[in-house]
Amino acid sequence: MTISILVRDPETGVLGGAAATGNLCVGGWVLRGDIRAGLSASQGKTPSTLWGEDVLDEMRNGRSAVQAVANVVGADQGRATRQLLAIDRNGRAAAFSGNQNVAEVSEIKSHNLVVGGNMLRDRAVIEACRTGFMVSHGPIAARLLVALEHAAAAGGDLRGLQSAAILIMSEKAPPVDLRIDYSETPLEDLGQLVARAQNATYLAWRNTLPTRQDPEI
Repeated sequence: MTISILVRDPETGVLGGAAATGNLCVGGWVLRGDIRAGLSASQGKTPSTLWGEDVLDEMRNGRSAVQAVANVVGADQGRATRQLLAIDRNGRAAAFSGNQNVAEVSEIKSHNLVVGGNMLRDRAVIEACRTGFMVSHGPIAARLLVALEHAAAAGGDLRGLQSAAILIMSEKAPPVDLRIDYSETPLEDLGQLVARAQNATYLAWRNTLPTRQDPEI
């Protein structure tokens, strides 16, 4: 399985993505982001990192997530074994799931949120992922972790999990890119990173760094 969730906070404009998989290095393979464009998650039986990057280019050039996904997917003859999620900086979400991915393959999308996965135990996994995010509270990274935990509790990956990641993009803060590339307990380890990223000393240091909103701080 790979399961991913991409969200936008309608109050702050912060973009957040999370992913977990039964393979290595999900953060490096799946998640891409640019606060000027949006977020993407490129996954599937034969995932293309090019998809994740190209859909950001499309959105950076003014196309909506729906238009961007359609353009990227339509140009690739290998699309049947790939899956792509995208959310643009305005919260418009899109998804494509090729029909030759390993079942269960599912997706859910609404304004400000998209969830998708493949090699799932069943569709309940992505529904649990969405519910976990919607019912949680606190910083967006913590809420994304809860979403992954709910997905795992609902059955998760047929193979178990080996890696997990969270990516946060904001105009007002540097990116947060947390990755567990391999672990027997990737969600627990990711939770420890999320907690460390909320440490007061670390946050105080982050607040001294340049941002899109204040590049010369």
